[in-house]
Amino acid sequence: MRNVLVVAAHPDDAVLGCGATIAKHAAAGDAVHIVAFADGIMGRTGPPKEDRAAEFAAHARAAKEAAGILGAASFVTHDFPDTRLDTVPGLDLARAAEGAVAFRNPEIVYTHHFGDLNADHIRVHDAVCVACRPLPETCVKALLFFEVPSSTEWGAQAGAAFEPNWFVDVAETIELKMRALKAFEMEMRPFPHPRSLEAVKHLAGWRGATAGMTAAEAFVLGRRIEF
Repeated sequence: MRNVLVVAAHPDDAVLGCGATIAKHAAAGDAVHIVAFADGIMGRTGPPKEDRAAEFAAHARAAKEAAGILGAASFVTHDFPDTRLDTVPGLDLARAAEGAVAFRNPEIVYTHHFGDLNADHIRVHDAVCVACRPLPETCVKALLFFEVPSSTEWGAQAGAAFEPNWFVDVAETIELKMRALKAFEMEMRPFPHPRSLEAVKHLAGWRGATAGMTAAEAFVLGRRIEF
């Protein structure tokens, strides 16, 4: 059994970015721990939080349901300000990521790619890279960056585009990812929006086809250490 850590800006990002891979790890007996830095809804336009109790409760239930569908061993959401992680000192974010790494002792860590439109995603990426820097006592053997539909491809800049070089065959777990995304119904959009169920399924097919598989999730390898 391996410990696996997924660190995302928002709860749905973990499912969108590597949900089928999470399910594959869980099916293999690995303990997958998901950490989200923000709730994913406070940044939306709407009434004050105290007047949105039902919305927040429904979103929290969806996050836990999705994690359960994928077989995650744990799921935690921090209370950093949603859509405003760029207002949080980098040291605070790095310490949160370092705490997760120290507590879970992961062999593999998944997080956001750096070439992203969403500022929250970029800040989490930076924090995780700090937490996973290759010190002599590091437990992290592999650091992988995932893509989030409607965010990573929209933020592609010259030299920072998502160019995957690591593919995971998820033919047997892609349907678990789709079930988990259905729990996040409030986050999904109608096709042809890239964050629709149909587009996510098409993306898995395309990533798979480029690597000789029927379905895959793709990543950029940040670091691989062989002991």
